Amino acid sequence: MKTLLSLKSILPLALLFCATSISANKIISVADFGLKPDSRINAVPFVQKAIDACKKNPGSTLVFPKGRYDFWAQHAIEKEYHETNTYDVNPKILAVLLDEVNDLTIDGNGSEFIMHGRMQPFTLDYCQNVTLKNFTVDWDIPLTAQGTVVESTPDFMEIEIDACQYPYIIENKRLTFVGEGWKSSVWSIMQFDPKTHFVLPNTGDNLGWRGYDAMEVSRGRVRLSDPKREANKFYPAAGTILVLRHSTRDHAGIFIFHSTNTKMENLKLFHTCGLGILSQYSKDISFNDVHIIPNTSKGRVLSGHDDGFHFMGCSGLLKIENCSWAGLMDDPINIHGTCSRIMEVLSPTRIKCKFMQDMSEGMEWGRPDETIGFIEHNTMRTVATGKMNKFEALNKAEFIIELSAPLPAGVEAGYVIENLTCTPDAEIRNCRFGSCRARGLLISTPGKVIVENNIFESSGSAILIAGDANAWYESGAVKDVLIRNNVFRYPCNSSLYQFCEAVISIDPEIPTPEQKYPYHRNIRIVDNTFHLFDYPILFARSVDGLTFSNNTLIRDTTYQPYHYRKEGITLEACKSVIISNNKIEGDVLGRTVKFENMKSSDIKISKNPFFQKIK
Repeated sequence: MKTLLSLKSILPLALLFCATSISANKIISVADFGLKPDSRINAVPFVQKAIDACKKNPGSTLVFPKGRYDFWAQHAIEKEYHETNTYDVNPKILAVLLDEVNDLTIDGNGSEFIMHGRMQPFTLDYCQNVTLKNFTVDWDIPLTAQGTVVESTPDFMEIEIDACQYPYIIENKRLTFVGEGWKSSVWSIMQFDPKTHFVLPNTGDNLGWRGYDAMEVSRGRVRLSDPKREANKFYPAAGTILVLRHSTRDHAGIFIFHSTNTKMENLKLFHTCGLGILSQYSKDISFNDVHIIPNTSKGRVLSGHDDGFHFMGCSGLLKIENCSWAGLMDDPINIHGTCSRIMEVLSPTRIKCKFMQDMSEGMEWGRPDETIGFIEHNTMRTVATGKMNKFEALNKAEFIIELSAPLPAGVEAGYVIENLTCTPDAEIRNCRFGSCRARGLLISTPGKVIVENNIFESSGSAILIAGDANAWYESGAVKDVLIRNNVFRYPCNSSLYQFCEAVISIDPEIPTPEQKYPYHRNIRIVDNTFHLFDYPILFARSVDGLTFSNNTLIRDTTYQPYHYRKEGITLEACKSVIISNNKIEGDVLGRTVKFENMKSSDIKISKNPFFQKIK
């Protein structure tokens, strides 16, 4: 009895000591909650308990003893999110949820976080001052597959597939991959060079494989044939590595939602089943030494299922340094807002609007006191601005906005609206945009943007400055962009994708561009090095204040020219264009400057006898 009383008296003191120790040191380990590395047990419930403890102790660091941690959907939190540029598959399966967590660092100590099935590894929902660092994310069975062509004939090709890493079945003559709770048939392929791991030139999207027949020759060897293929369509050569695209984009790798001051350091995402790191309506985000790249230890050339870093409706400063991307199936970086169309004017202060892109549906378009731009969609001219008083969702696609003042004169149904408050600045430095499907960096924000000291090897345009209210509805006319001291290597723009008019493509979708109302402004492309195998260097539409100066243009012969544009620089409806003092090395192909819907006097060429104007 005395022993029992003694324990009863000691236990509260011990618990108090532990609580005081945690509060003082602010170091919390997942091991304290029974989770050990390399145990292969489901980490989900243990990590969530640890996060709950951290939530009660702001300023904590949650540490993972180094090792492997596995995450399954069982015990995962399920929550509905409408994530931009993502198919509306809900609820999302959340491996780790940080819900209204402040002042927390998660330190993986070099650990591997292995996901199983369709899930979202990390979700930050209304968080402040959160740092994620020192871990990798991967799947044992990824939501994309790959194989190697081992035989290619005029009638078929045979590919070798690692059936352990990419389990598959043949179902109704379709090559169908199966995983933990899912199966999906191939709907496209990408071709990669086995030596360089670059997308093979002039291949790009190959959607024609939706009509192929599949037959298993032996386990791990599959024959693909397409009896309806066009006569000039050749099968990829033996040795070519194929990324076999299947599945859908339904979860981000890391989702940062309505959060402020988020930091990512020393992370590797080897795979995601949708966008890599998606930041939506968040402010002040920094990435240092973050990489979305293939896991070469597993023989992969594939990495993420879609984009790398995707930003929609963000604000503050996006700071991206010392990062890299390769093997993605979409753009490494995309920064934009979202336009919506006015469907009906309900009253002088109330408008009914609609998301015109299905992968935007369900989002909260804006919040009280945010500034709205009203755009005439044919010219993309912002005719007026206003303030929002209230947002009311009618359904996933439609919503009502109540304005704080009457609608500006002339604005009517058919115009589009843009959120001018959610427009970030961006600094992108010392990064490597490796070979991925599509383009490299997409910029659509009126904030101040600096792109410097980067290397570009994208298979499409290295940089795309777009903006539209007619197709993707990705808003953001730029006002201040500096592209300086970057290297654009020979793979740039070696395959055709949407908007890839040149190595740097300034290509807003404007049905009727008007020179007196330019869409983009103040773009400087200076002190860069271009290694060029083809003609088109720069394409620009509807820009006021475009400088292309002090760049070095070097002829490269690694690939053969293929692009339909045969001019070095193409300008449409631009003004105040300066082309000066660019250095030429070798027989660079793109000598001509073609212009339309503008005057010759709008272009000033100095110290550059290489370039010649043509109309």
